[in-house]
Amino acid sequence: MGMNTTHHNTPRRHALTTLLGTLLAATLASPAAWAQDKFIVMASTTSTEQSGLFSHLLPAFKAATGIDVRVVAVGTGQALDTGRRGDADVVFVHDTAAEEKFLAEGFATQRRNVMFNDFVVVGPAADPAKVKGRDINAAFAKLATGTASFISRGDKSGTHAAELRLWKGANVDLAAAKPAGYKECGCGMGPALNMGASTGAYVLTDRGTWLSFKNRADLTVLVEGDKKLFNQYGVMVVNPAKHPHVKAALAQQFADWVVSPAGQANIAAYKINGEQLFFPNAGQ
Repeated sequence: MGMNTTHHNTPRRHALTTLLGTLLAATLASPAAWAQDKFIVMASTTSTEQSGLFSHLLPAFKAATGIDVRVVAVGTGQALDTGRRGDADVVFVHDTAAEEKFLAEGFATQRRNVMFNDFVVVGPAADPAKVKGRDINAAFAKLATGTASFISRGDKSGTHAAELRLWKGANVDLAAAKPAGYKECGCGMGPALNMGASTGAYVLTDRGTWLSFKNRADLTVLVEGDKKLFNQYGVMVVNPAKHPHVKAALAQQFADWVVSPAGQANIAAYKINGEQLFFPNAGQ
């Protein structure tokens, strides 16, 4: 009986072994199986996500390298904190002073310029606060003394940091007294613009998100062109000396690609209605 049982089971075992071997070989040969592990987490800003840049840029990076990028889109302050915790492999943000602090703290070993665009102030076409023009200091001074509504991101993002610098430049001390119409939403760029559109408020926004924003109501660009509205983006790989689990080699491939001629050309090619949203400047 024992011999018969062995005899009957042997072909079955052989078939099972063959099947497992075939499945294993197919799995090992499958690029898809390997690609599941070939990904990085990027902490970035709501402006790069909501402007549509990443849906244009990241497929090109994946086609070039096979690396998937999973984006955590938050304000720049939160993105840098995500990197500090080791919950991201690379950060791609827009607050140069905060990025240099991140670097000085040892959370990255290098920061590189990638691209720039600019901030603009949008508001109701009727412009009740009479801010229209190129002078951002004058515009913020008028918003500070009037009653017109102004929506602040209030979220420690790169845009919020820029806004705080602009109030200071207009000699407005927010800590002492906020303007009558000042409202903080603690939200991303898209929601802040939605609030502005629905309430007829003024909003400081990056131009990229504005160009991709559909729900404008009667909001229009009122202040632009002041050099103080320049908006630089930088990329940093999180330092594996701080967080050994970080996928530094894969993240470095992204950082290298986004400043390479191919990555820079891809950024320049992203347009909405023929208008370029971001301007590559890795060489500067």
